[in-house]
Amino acid sequence: MSERERWATRIGLILAAAGNAVGLGNFLRFPVQAAQNGGGAFMIPYFIAFLLLGIPLMWVEWSIGRYGGKYHHGHLPGMFDAIWRNPLAKYIGVLGIFVSSIIMIYYCYIESWTLAFSFFSLGKTYFGLTEFESMTGFLRSYQGVESGFFTSILPAYFFLLITLGVNFYILKRGISKGIELLAKFGMPLLIIMAIVLAIRVITLGTPDPINYPDRSVENGFAFIWNPNFSKLGDAKIWLAAAGQIFFTLSVGMGTLQAYASYLKEKDDIALNGLSTASTNEFVEVILGGSIAIPVAVAFFGLTATTEIASGGAFNLGFVSMPLIFQKLPLGEFFGFLWFFLLFIAGITSSVAMVQPLIAFLKEQFKISHNKATLYVAIGTFVSSHLVVAFFKFGFLDELDYWAGTFFLVLIGFLEVVIFAWIWGMDKGWIEINKGADIKIPKFFYYVIKYVTPLYILTILVYWGLTDAIPTLLMDNIPDEQIPYRWGARAFMFIVFAGLCFMVYKAWKLNKPRYDL
Repeated sequence: MSERERWATRIGLILAAAGNAVGLGNFLRFPVQAAQNGGGAFMIPYFIAFLLLGIPLMWVEWSIGRYGGKYHHGHLPGMFDAIWRNPLAKYIGVLGIFVSSIIMIYYCYIESWTLAFSFFSLGKTYFGLTEFESMTGFLRSYQGVESGFFTSILPAYFFLLITLGVNFYILKRGISKGIELLAKFGMPLLIIMAIVLAIRVITLGTPDPINYPDRSVENGFAFIWNPNFSKLGDAKIWLAAAGQIFFTLSVGMGTLQAYASYLKEKDDIALNGLSTASTNEFVEVILGGSIAIPVAVAFFGLTATTEIASGGAFNLGFVSMPLIFQKLPLGEFFGFLWFFLLFIAGITSSVAMVQPLIAFLKEQFKISHNKATLYVAIGTFVSSHLVVAFFKFGFLDELDYWAGTFFLVLIGFLEVVIFAWIWGMDKGWIEINKGADIKIPKFFYYVIKYVTPLYILTILVYWGLTDAIPTLLMDNIPDEQIPYRWGARAFMFIVFAGLCFMVYKAWKLNKPRYDL
């Protein structure tokens, strides 16, 4: 076999893996989840889920990826096939390519909004819109949901094209000259911008102490960090915390495994995986938790902030934050920092999402890197039109719920069962510790084998009964959206079936060998 690409530097690998994990969810989804689930009460199950789900799954995925890379597999179908050696394994692995590819299709559209709003901030395009209703109308007209400030969807389409172009230009350059180079510049820049914004928020104090003495940054931090222990009996908070860990660490997507496949057989994964998870948590909890919620409480109060958060991440990031920037000196500069920060966070994640599919096409069909990247770019470009055209009918929401939420947890369960029970925890433990720069406590052997799969299974069962089944039956969905949501499901089925067929053909044409 020919030599595969490798990461040029260890710091580049860690930054790229952390960039994969650090995304829009760190600055938008995390504060919303915290605000919706009792602030400080959310943080206790969040950290427990990080310890019992996040870190173990991080090590499992890095191990699966490095082991699969030994057989030139940069994709989950090949990795599961190498571990299990069962005809069914590769088709279960299709879920990894499916989920990351579907998420890429709509994630790039949201990512393009952040690029657009960074320019809108510099140009003061939305300045003068000082009410929630007017700023909401600005966002909705940009998205094409309703008429208003923008007369057509063309501005949104223009920024989507730029975003797709930048993503696939980076992907075309490959692992070390594309993704790693982006991470080396993008991640430090992201952290610097986040620190600047966090310092600005912290120094706000109480913006209007005479009229609103209770609206302060301190109260915002108190809301996030002071736990209400009485709420810990609510299962929904535990579910939300576990879901956020899956989302923020990008586990269950097949992307971390793809990155790890470019390691050498005895390269460390124990410390690398822990460093990746820790970097993500620093960005999410320390930086992400120090911007949107505290500043919203300082300007709007705790009750209003909770109501804003109940409207979702878009309301917090694209409605309330622009209103705040208009109240600050140099607001256009801080607005640019906020939205460009989100764009960098988004692009370091999105370039990882189609890497498994590109690797699959290259490795299983023996086509060039440029051709594989071009084919995936065309598929993503064409498919993204569905998201743009039918956004107001819930098309994106349907893709996000199933591919971007439910299936992440399902894949996490399947991979830990395959790793710890089918392959065997003894083999898995040896793989995790091979070439390790740190000694992992034996405690995690039992966590990975027993606690993590049981934890995830409990989430799946509870989630299925309380949320997934009602969502599947489209309870409380407006009648006008139902045909389009069924269309989103049909689209996902076609993509999944097509990927299964491609895997079938790939193994017929080029059956992997494991006698290396």
